[in-house]
Amino acid sequence: MNRRTLRRAFFSSLPVMAGYVVLGTGFGILLCSKGYSLWWGLLMSLTIFAGSMQYVGVDLISSGAGVLSTLLMTLMVNARHLFYGVSMIEPYRDMGWRRWYAIFGLTDETYSLVCSEPMENNPDRKDFCFLVTLLDQGYWVLGTLLGGILGSTLHFNSAGIDFSMTALFVSIVVDQWDKAPSRLPALLGLAVSVCCLLIFGPDSFLIPSMLGISLGLFLLRRRIEGADAKPGRDGESDGKAEGGGA
Repeated sequence: MNRRTLRRAFFSSLPVMAGYVVLGTGFGILLCSKGYSLWWGLLMSLTIFAGSMQYVGVDLISSGAGVLSTLLMTLMVNARHLFYGVSMIEPYRDMGWRRWYAIFGLTDETYSLVCSEPMENNPDRKDFCFLVTLLDQGYWVLGTLLGGILGSTLHFNSAGIDFSMTALFVSIVVDQWDKAPSRLPALLGLAVSVCCLLIFGPDSFLIPSMLGISLGLFLLRRRIEGADAKPGRDGESDGKAEGGGA
């Protein structure tokens, strides 16, 4: 691990910092508005670190939800982690003790950053993945701390704060739509999600959507990989462009 890798990980994670500090602050404020102290927020961000699930967890805790309801809700909200986590088995295989923390700290935004790091002939990849994960959680914990301080000292209407996580997901989708060589996965995800929403309803559509999207991506894998291998918009292959920006 060297300073160059740390500097690259930091600058790569700056967009995540901008979102996580704000979202973590919202989470801290929301938790305090339900009557919980700053320390509960920090404990959740250190041991759970699940972004959207932490927002949902505030309502579960404050409403006195049972263990079974909490488990099912957690599975539905975080089911997507099962699918993109599988793709990181090989990249994380030889990380040693850091592997377990990288698995624990894998979020949507961290996944996006580590996937952009070239795998071939890149001795710093493992350090980069670990540092990005560590930095991203640090941003979230910092935001939670700020939110806890603000929520415990200032009293205001917190309605609408929980929408900030939805706004972050929308911004990520827009960014990926602009940069991805193939828009087929995004269109597939949208189509399957809408169909499942209409069939299963808003309370039960998430898991069927994830299964349908996974099946669709598997069936269309060759076509998607073919699009990934085509030259990028600047005339260079995606792999070369990625390597040059690292």
